[in-house]
Amino acid sequence: MIIRGDEPEQIGLLRKLYPEGNYFMQGDEAIAYGALFAGCRFYAGYPITPASEIAETMARELPKLKGYYIQMEDEIGSLAAVVGASWTGLKSMTATSGPGFSLMQENLGYAIMTETPLVLVDVQRSGPSTGQATKGAQGDFFQARWGTHGDHPIIAISPTSVEDSFWETIRAFNLSEKFRIPVILLADGIIGHTREQIRIPDPEEVELVYRKLPANEEEAKYPFGDVHGDLIPPMPLFGNGYFTHVTGSTHKENGLRDVYTPEVHDRLVRRLHKKIEVHEKEIQKWEEYYTDDAEILLVSWGVSARPSLGAVIEARKRGIKAGLIVPKTVHPFPGKRIKELSKNAHVILVPEMNLGQMILEVQRFVRDEVPLIGVNKIGGVPLTVEEILKEIESSAERSRHRSAD
Repeated sequence: MIIRGDEPEQIGLLRKLYPEGNYFMQGDEAIAYGALFAGCRFYAGYPITPASEIAETMARELPKLKGYYIQMEDEIGSLAAVVGASWTGLKSMTATSGPGFSLMQENLGYAIMTETPLVLVDVQRSGPSTGQATKGAQGDFFQARWGTHGDHPIIAISPTSVEDSFWETIRAFNLSEKFRIPVILLADGIIGHTREQIRIPDPEEVELVYRKLPANEEEAKYPFGDVHGDLIPPMPLFGNGYFTHVTGSTHKENGLRDVYTPEVHDRLVRRLHKKIEVHEKEIQKWEEYYTDDAEILLVSWGVSARPSLGAVIEARKRGIKAGLIVPKTVHPFPGKRIKELSKNAHVILVPEMNLGQMILEVQRFVRDEVPLIGVNKIGGVPLTVEEILKEIESSAERSRHRSAD
């Protein structure tokens, strides 16, 4: 799992250290164990609440699996180290929260431009600035998409529970490796510090994806070229004898810098976008509950998804046709599916722990065809079933009045 060929030894170590069974752990710990089972063998980070338990777990466990842990001087250095480790062939990760995520944006852009596979975990906390360091939030939805400058693609996924954190971390690594792109795991401080029972699987149950490597010297000459026609270049690793030039400046297919030719920049950046756009169906993931006949459609994500589902179930008991869609991949956003569901909806509610971020993505696809209502809460305390149910009942009542008129 460190590199291809090490699987038998690593599977044996994983089975010995973490036998299959039920465990009681925090969401942050589940993220760390998910990374270990995904094959992550390098972690560089800087402690920050509420993500520090990820670093603590990786510092303790990585050496047992012949991996490497480095505590860096800050978040800028952390992501720089992760980028470097990835180019040697190690599956690599860092984790942070609000202020640290802001500091990582420049190197995140570098990783996108150099098509470096890595996972960046953002355990969201209340902001802006230092904010409420120990309180969870969902305020980084758009920072994950547009935090670094310039036209760029990104993949961001968001777990909804402790066990989900384990499996979505594995998916984050698989997507990163397959598409040669950084993947952001948008966790939050509430799930991160919640303790729940999760099942740790046998390592052979875990499907792993590895980055594509050059098949020969000729392919290795084009580390940023579409040599296979799938828009994803093979990645020549440092230390394997290849001449590989890597730069965050605009570059040609052979990696050499060319910041003067408009066609070179256009071709490069369009390919970066297209390799995600043409694979959207594979990248996107969502869950649906009671959407077949939903007249009141809820769209929610992360920590807010669970009370949303509870509210939908309770509303159904009261005769209200409510349904829920939960984007697990939040970027690229599953707007087309939400637009399809909106055709039968009288209203769409968007519960989230911010003052209205994902609702703007919903609006981009639904436009003015269906009324949109945000169910928003900040201050570090999650939305409750009762609060969301109240909005569902109010929307149902307004809908009945409009029908009567």
